[in-house]
Amino acid sequence: MQYFQALQIGQARIRDAVSILKRYTGNALPAIALKGSSQGKGWEPVGEENLYSVVEGEHGLIICLCDSDGNAKAIASWYSKEEAEQIVVRMRSDGMQEYKGKVRLPV
Repeated sequence: MQYFQALQIGQARIRDAVSILKRYTGNALPAIALKGSSQGKGWEPVGEENLYSVVEGEHGLIICLCDSDGNAKAIASWYSKEEAEQIVVRMRSDGMQEYKGKVRLPV
């Protein structure tokens, strides 16, 4: 896929992910819109899936929505363990699935 086309699709997917994450956290930032092509040719947009994950950061926990490859599409940061657990409980109760692999965060 061409870069510009993949970027447009990826940006739409991260906008949706940011909107969803904001419902749970009150704030969220866009993250990764593109990933390398699985065939090594060109670019691919991040996946459509919205799986949640909690990652430990420098100043607390980061809650993110990512695709099935672990590409973070939206992030909300610096929560205590208790705050993160409360958010995750709500996500689970709404049927959201957890991503359990290594999450790729923006640098």
